[in-house]
Amino acid sequence: MNTFKFTLLSLLTAAALTAQVQQKAIPRVDKMPDIPSHFEIIDYHKLARDFNTTVFDFNAKGKFWPLVWMDKSHKNFPQDVVGMYTAIGDVRQGPDNNKGMFHEALANMGATLGATLVGVDKTNDRGINYVAMLKNYYNSETGWNIMMNNTCPEVALLGGGYGRDWWYDVYPNLLFYAIYDKYPKQPGLEKMARSIADKFYGADAILKGNYDYSFFDYGKMRPMKNNICAQPDAAAGHAWVLYAAYKKFGDKKYLDGALSALSALESQKINPTYELLMPFGAYLSARINAEQGTHYDTDKMLDWTFDGTAVCREGWGVLVGNWNGFDISGTVGSTVDRGGYGFLMNTYDMAWPVVPMVRYNQAYATAVGKWMLNAANASKFFYTQYMPDENETIPQLAEVSKGVIAYEGIIKKSNMDQYQNVTAPVAQGDGPLWVPGKNPAESQLSVYGSGHAGIFGSIIKKTEVEGILQLNLLATDFFRSAAYPSYLYYNPHNEAKTIMVSSPKGKSGFYNTVTGSFVAKNSKSVKVTIPAKGSAVIVITPANGKVIYSNAKLLVNNVVVDYNVQKKK
Repeated sequence: MNTFKFTLLSLLTAAALTAQVQQKAIPRVDKMPDIPSHFEIIDYHKLARDFNTTVFDFNAKGKFWPLVWMDKSHKNFPQDVVGMYTAIGDVRQGPDNNKGMFHEALANMGATLGATLVGVDKTNDRGINYVAMLKNYYNSETGWNIMMNNTCPEVALLGGGYGRDWWYDVYPNLLFYAIYDKYPKQPGLEKMARSIADKFYGADAILKGNYDYSFFDYGKMRPMKNNICAQPDAAAGHAWVLYAAYKKFGDKKYLDGALSALSALESQKINPTYELLMPFGAYLSARINAEQGTHYDTDKMLDWTFDGTAVCREGWGVLVGNWNGFDISGTVGSTVDRGGYGFLMNTYDMAWPVVPMVRYNQAYATAVGKWMLNAANASKFFYTQYMPDENETIPQLAEVSKGVIAYEGIIKKSNMDQYQNVTAPVAQGDGPLWVPGKNPAESQLSVYGSGHAGIFGSIIKKTEVEGILQLNLLATDFFRSAAYPSYLYYNPHNEAKTIMVSSPKGKSGFYNTVTGSFVAKNSKSVKVTIPAKGSAVIVITPANGKVIYSNAKLLVNNVVVDYNVQKKK
């Protein structure tokens, strides 16, 4: 298509060229309630900031507190690093256990990222640079030269931690890259980011499209199999990191690696979902299609993400259901384990890629908005202050959570004998099962999962209309190109609703990518009417900016606003 130009003064002409974007269904989301029961959206932004203030307190008082300590072993890097308990009272951890060296990147990086997303500068949090400390997870002593879940994998194994489990080796690198995006000038991070990308690029070249392995030895650079089932969805993690590296460094080999890994993921004949990497593949397929003109099957990857029909871990996906009057739909975990077992960290973290995906393909706006409404409502039930006592395993011990530490999961029927009489949904955690007879009951409260609250906190904001959320599409869209403020609104009601959208920068343009039209061209705020069970994606552009249509894209002042302009027939 030829490139042709418009200005905002020719809105009527531009509007005639565009049409409403037909919404695509996610079948599992269709089964979720429009407005879930016990409806209340809590303040996740405040919760995340409270977690940071409370948990990163070395002088905190109370049983099992403080939850952080200083590991002075200087593994991998000549500096102290903060250790954080995986769960409250976990006997494997702490300054006096395993020389203080057993702590997880999932907890430490997750909490650092979560706080950063809600406005905390973690390079100077009460005088401590927590971002710099993350360099200790870069495993140079093992020769892997990537971020790993532990600074010392050998100690983690002795302490009862996980062995070589591919997603545990890949996911810390996604967390690291997200943090690096927020702190690009932090000394030493760029070198590590390049090394990680080179390792992932090299691994993909060796795998040649076959990711059917338990893990990859990034030291010896060879794929491995062990007692853990194959995890082909590791390709999604490789692809996400490599594309981030391409956007950061501009080296085409990283783009080639991302495309290769994503193609390996797409080529799977059966849903390869293992834990938490598939949604990053779905996001990346939409983004690369929009930015690079490819044609990856986003529908398939989204269905894989939600469906719960994985090969290795049967039923791992997104839960749907009402348990004794409680809607737990939208939580992420096993859809089949004892009737269903959703986990807080997985639920928080799935929003990271799935919400910003709507920027690159607004055809999923309604489905994603509905899922997030359910997930945001159900996630409060992991916290003791929001779940009724009769649905908790240890309500009498709730004080130890200080209101910021949640149960690890919500299960339909407890997997622990002593809690068989607790009424579903059961808020609990697996901590006592990790070290039977030694880990206390309080270890059901998950420090590592609770630290990721900032993901929801940075995305979710309530509007003046009950049930309609404002979802920030830029908050977790890391290593993105230049973009204007972009928000998704989903209306769960049976009738159209009108909300007010205001610009943070005075008079602006307001463009709705779902309708393919400007709501206003020069206003401080606008009323946006959202159809029943429908959605709007509002991008706040400069007032009176120059509009350009190039192929399928609409740009304002040379910044893409709409990646998928629909022509009217």
